[in-house]
Amino acid sequence: MNIRHALAATITAVALLSVTGCAVTRDQQSVGAYVDDTAITTAIKAHFIENKIVDAAAISVETLNGTVMLSGFAKSTQERNNAESIARQTKGVKMVKNEIAVRP
Repeated sequence: MNIRHALAATITAVALLSVTGCAVTRDQQSVGAYVDDTAITTAIKAHFIENKIVDAAAISVETLNGTVMLSGFAKSTQERNNAESIARQTKGVKMVKNEIAVRP
């Protein structure tokens, strides 16, 4: 009788884990997608730091499912365009939304 209970508990546990364990619901992303997005954001920020024109501290980078959102302030149109170009050239980026405002 104990074997039956243990078997039933195991089957129930496996069924519950397989149904809810990897579910992706609205406004959420899988762990793999989150890790990919974090790597993209980190790479873009690192490129900003290496670049002499882009002020990495003034521009914010957010990534969701390969789409990058740039926001913040740039001192010139050239800085704004360079930031967008760097983001577009980064591996894994599918699309860039540039919301950087130019503030002289």
